[in-house]
Amino acid sequence: MATATTADFAPKSPPAPSLKVKSKEALMDAIEDVIYGSIAGVAGKYIEYPFDTVKVRLQSQPDVLPLRYTGPLDCFRQSIRSDGFLGLYRGISAPLVGAALETSSLFFWERVGRELLFTANLYSRQQPLPLSALWLTGAISGAFTSLVLTPVELVKCKIQVPASAPGTVAVAPRPLAVIRDVFRHQGLRGFWHGQLGTLIRETGGCAAWFGSKETVSQLFRHWNSRSTPLSLQSSPFTSTSTSIPSPQNLPTTQSSPDLAPLPLYQQALAGASAGMSYNFLFFPADTIKSRMQTVAANSTAPQVRFWDEGRAIWRAYGVRGLYRGCGITVARSVPSSALIFVVFDALKGGLHLS
Repeated sequence: MATATTADFAPKSPPAPSLKVKSKEALMDAIEDVIYGSIAGVAGKYIEYPFDTVKVRLQSQPDVLPLRYTGPLDCFRQSIRSDGFLGLYRGISAPLVGAALETSSLFFWERVGRELLFTANLYSRQQPLPLSALWLTGAISGAFTSLVLTPVELVKCKIQVPASAPGTVAVAPRPLAVIRDVFRHQGLRGFWHGQLGTLIRETGGCAAWFGSKETVSQLFRHWNSRSTPLSLQSSPFTSTSTSIPSPQNLPTTQSSPDLAPLPLYQQALAGASAGMSYNFLFFPADTIKSRMQTVAANSTAPQVRFWDEGRAIWRAYGVRGLYRGCGITVARSVPSSALIFVVFDALKGGLHLS
């Protein structure tokens, strides 16, 4: 009986090492998301930051005075004339930290979103996720990332558009000075002023960011599979990896595990489409947020609510006011988002920490 009992229970012990291996792989994937996302975010920020400075200055022009800038090019000219080209990089230290936090957070929480779908048994881990699920995981990622991003963007906006009295020259404050000023006058809660605008922009925008990238990537993969056999799809512009990674180990799930990796230019185009979708679709929320966050921290006027600020812009300028600076923002997102996805996918595909 003792021998039989031992035999009955023996088969139940082996799964433990397997669980440990899977847990380790999941942890290393999460660490890779954070590290590689940070690197990609910093690289993209250096490209887009001058355009972001111009965008914030266009968005934050007051309603009660004549507009200082007639458009993006005029804002560029005036900014370079008064501060030089390096003035367009004013306050970049905080956004670099923010870019690392934002991009790493986006990829990390997108992975968490997929794990939630798998854990809820909505989808199988053995099959690629459909596009609708990737749009959903993008929205989940953006919602969580907005909590990290709002304080960073508040500091950035106050540096890019320093408050000054009429007729005086504005002096750009340093990040630590802005942080102290906000905390002194508004407390810890003041750093999340404009959170609703960031939440709307990030939730909808990140759904479009991940969703558009995967939608375009899927179109390219199917087009490539019809036009060229898999064995002939290697070229100087194609990933040099000879094996195709498992779909669930990629930053976002591929449409089919038996299709070749995309050439570099197609990866860049897919990333560029993601950036344009992200910035255009929910730009009004960003405009309202920027207006709210550029108000002086020591202002005695009551804080304006998100919807009240939006109505004020609408009454003064209509829909055009809500999209002020949108053109330059979408333009800057093309090279920036393309670079972010190319760098991240290259690091995830060719440099494994495990």
